[in-house]
Amino acid sequence: MADQDFFTNKGPFGLLEIIDKTGATALVDTKISKIISDVAPLDKADADHISFLDNVKYKEQFSATKAGAVFCHEDVAHLAPKNTVCLISKSPYKAYALAAQMFYPIYQNEGSISPNAIIGEGAVIGRNTIIEAGAVIGKNVKIGEGCFIGANASITHTIMGDYCRIYPGVRIGQDGFGFAMDPAGHVKVPQLGRVVIKDHVEVGANSCIDRGSGPDTVIGEGTWIDNLVQIGHNVKIGRGCILIAQSGIAGSSVVEDYAVIAAQAGVAGHLTIGMGAQIAAQSGIMRDVPSGEKFMGSPGAPIKEYLRQVAFLKKAIKR
Repeated sequence: MADQDFFTNKGPFGLLEIIDKTGATALVDTKISKIISDVAPLDKADADHISFLDNVKYKEQFSATKAGAVFCHEDVAHLAPKNTVCLISKSPYKAYALAAQMFYPIYQNEGSISPNAIIGEGAVIGRNTIIEAGAVIGKNVKIGEGCFIGANASITHTIMGDYCRIYPGVRIGQDGFGFAMDPAGHVKVPQLGRVVIKDHVEVGANSCIDRGSGPDTVIGEGTWIDNLVQIGHNVKIGRGCILIAQSGIAGSSVVEDYAVIAAQAGVAGHLTIGMGAQIAAQSGIMRDVPSGEKFMGSPGAPIKEYLRQVAFLKKAIKR
């Protein structure tokens, strides 16, 4: 359960209100008038708490829970204790997330600028945006409404949409890694583009997004970027993509809508990762990935092909 020294509970809420917010359906109509005071894990919940079951691995905790209500799939509802109201959902974890946001809102109602934050000349900050201590917002940067800019983040040369969350230490809009190689000394190429970030984007702590060299670097709506991710200049990332910790995308590559790039995977420059493609952890991608494909390994290949290669090598070693 959340430590109230750090998190403010906005509850309680009626169970009917929670049902309406999450789109879940009560398995029975009895007891849905009850009041819920907080969210909690199955094994920590009390009668005034709401929890969830989305993995049958925890069905024993579910059967023993004291929670007043639990989001779950219909096919496991029969395992619930007598006094627990089952709230049926096709996605119990999502329903729980929506309920948890009611008690602990992610987006604040009032904006604020904390001490030692620096706002450059001509910058525009939207309504209800929070800028934490030590953050630096560069000249003429535009940030939409309802955004959160974490402590010590720096943002330059950027146009940002609404309801974005930029975590501490993020660097957005710095020079791309562009230069002409020369034995007499490398020559820097001026990076004259911007970073364009659409609505509802999250950028995890200490991640870096370089501005474009002429074309813009673009992050599509609803894309979520984990901690310690590197995005090079001119990269175009579509809507709803997921980029997991320590992954990197080299300059001028395109990641189409809803693609997933797992931890420590690297994508070489000037490639296209197709819509809905998935790149496994620690993969090295050196060619285009078609839409919907799953790639693995280094150099990256379709998962079945890569696993065949691994099996062949194991057999060859045993010989």
